[in-house]
Amino acid sequence: MNVAAPAEALARLRAAAARDGTPDAARRRALLAALVQGLLARADAFVAAVDADYEGRGAEETLLAEIMVPLAAAHLARARLRRWMRPRRVGVPFHFWPAHAAMQPAPKGVIGIMAPWNYPVQLVLMPLVDAIAAGNRVAVKPSEATPRTAALLAELLAETLGPDIVQTVQGGPQVAADFAAQPWDHLVFTGGTGIGRKVAAAAAPGLVPTTLELGGKCPALVLPGARLDRAAQAILAGKVFNAGQTCVAPDTVLLVGHAPEAFAAACRAAGLGLPDTAIINAAQLARLESLCEGATLTPLAADGPGRRRALRLASAPPDHPMHQAEIFGPVLALQPCATLAEALAWVNARPAPLAIYLFGASRAEATAIAAATRSGALVEERCLEYAAMPGLPFGGIGASGLGRRNAEAGFLEMSNLRAQVVQGGFSLSRLLDPPRGDRARALVRRLLR
Repeated sequence: MNVAAPAEALARLRAAAARDGTPDAARRRALLAALVQGLLARADAFVAAVDADYEGRGAEETLLAEIMVPLAAAHLARARLRRWMRPRRVGVPFHFWPAHAAMQPAPKGVIGIMAPWNYPVQLVLMPLVDAIAAGNRVAVKPSEATPRTAALLAELLAETLGPDIVQTVQGGPQVAADFAAQPWDHLVFTGGTGIGRKVAAAAAPGLVPTTLELGGKCPALVLPGARLDRAAQAILAGKVFNAGQTCVAPDTVLLVGHAPEAFAAACRAAGLGLPDTAIINAAQLARLESLCEGATLTPLAADGPGRRRALRLASAPPDHPMHQAEIFGPVLALQPCATLAEALAWVNARPAPLAIYLFGASRAEATAIAAATRSGALVEERCLEYAAMPGLPFGGIGASGLGRRNAEAGFLEMSNLRAQVVQGGFSLSRLLDPPRGDRARALVRRLLR
């Protein structure tokens, strides 16, 4: 069901919840199964829609990122849902015996999901799977930058989950601002850090809890023990995917004890110069070109047709904007560092990223880096792929995000861990009920000991 007003979507979902109650485990598993079948049936249609929205998006990239990743998440949720839903027993201090206590995951209610354009299917469906598994109803706001994909998503969700479970809200920035300000029971936003701050501010007056999956300058540390050919291959494979328009793409390569010229030669030998995907639109291309002004750029191939841009290696002065803003495109900044300490200082001078990638790290170096830095993930010898592992929690810290999605962490994020207590007929604690006499005062002191 498509609606233009976020408030209308919220009202419809609240009415459905009041009428029908909470979906049980069987209903949730059936909804996830329907979503899986519907997504599989429309895989080729999504490939075509995303390709048209981008004016050039590789089919394999869409199938891997937009179809396979959500399918894996939905299969995992269906397989483990009953275990996730079980009450978690909690120990009770002896003076409350024979009480029993537990934490019961309960649905939060109606979840709002705001998704960006860079993975327009995946970043709707991943938090949606978490929300449905946790028994919630959902309103989604796809990106207006990918209108064909958004229309197909609305069709998929209406046919597989139905308007009583999910509503799709379409519209531009004004609709998005209205969406962020609604009194959802939880709000999920994926996008840039700057917009994330505005979303959090819009949600704050209603005390709406938020999950924010933002960005950051994900560094790749190439340490002295790294083989440059392998490191270059892995870093470029991560950077070329979706033309670098990925929140966990390697942003800057910190070359510890390696010459930039040697790394550049290894990059040229890798043969990964031209992405299969275009820059999403003219506005993003202009932003990228403006960010790169004043930097020295070395293309690894010739540009393709339209907005398909070859990967470029970049070097820039220390105060260049490229070293502060997230690049989010097919440009890879190189930063030579004499020592690991210098590389760590570079990382810690910037907001904590979603991921830090390590190449050639010894166990001692990896341990030292983990202890000295903050990030959502620490990954060795590859880039990006960890985000497609359905059992891992995904998210950032600080400016790169708040909260976690995926698997049990995402289920719990979308759940209210409600305390449940069954009191017994008598306990020592009842001796402390007012009015309190000498016996109660003595018992308090004994309990303290």
